[in-house]
Amino acid sequence: MRALAIAATGMNAQQTNVEVIANNIANINTTGFKRARAEFTDLLYQVERMQGVQNRGGEGVVPEGAELGLGVRLAAIRNLNLQGTLNQTGNNLDLALNGAGWFQVQGPNGETLYTRDGAFNTNAQGQMVTLDGYLVDPQVTIPQGATDVAVSENGQVSYNLAGVSTQAGTLSIVTFPNEAGLSAQGGNLFRETVASGAPVAGVPGDEGYATVQQGYLEDSNVDPVKEISELIAAQRAYEMNSKVISAADDMAGVVSKGLR
Repeated sequence: MRALAIAATGMNAQQTNVEVIANNIANINTTGFKRARAEFTDLLYQVERMQGVQNRGGEGVVPEGAELGLGVRLAAIRNLNLQGTLNQTGNNLDLALNGAGWFQVQGPNGETLYTRDGAFNTNAQGQMVTLDGYLVDPQVTIPQGATDVAVSENGQVSYNLAGVSTQAGTLSIVTFPNEAGLSAQGGNLFRETVASGAPVAGVPGDEGYATVQQGYLEDSNVDPVKEISELIAAQRAYEMNSKVISAADDMAGVVSKGLR
């Protein structure tokens, strides 16, 4: 029976939906994490009767046909790049972006990667790095013994050394034509793709670009209440598809008994 196969696609879709929700909940405390949403589309339709064709008498056309849907499939898992809440940490090297934009970092083999996680530190050479040791691009160096490290809203980094105020550099951020097209690499890092478009660099605080908030980190934008409600809805949908399979199996059993 086709109902078995159709309901099976529904169960598979809801299983994927639950997995996406589970990942959202697992990353509820991940800095800069953006919740994802599973998007589904219907499968091909089997035409039992075509609409718009002439009827048997040839005197009119069939106003509506009979098309049977064959189920559902996963179309995309969309990252929702909405602003997360800014959480004050008091750490001078914790930087949050308030608005659109991404920090640039130098990943393995010199590849440029992008992140919203501004939990930065300095390495042994005083260079600003991510928690995994990747250099922030453009490079900013804060020498040993520097005090009063300050980062302005437009990304200018300065420090005080031996009573002299010195500019360490300026952070730049980038935006993308399609942020949803970025490829997640893990570790709060993303890679440019053909779908995302090329990055457009700008100065923090310019029109269309975020400002930098020193001493803050951007929290995950996952809403626990919303995730739980969607989890319950996905569970109910999975159960309904399971009941369809049970009903179709019972109907097939009745038919087989009648043929004996």
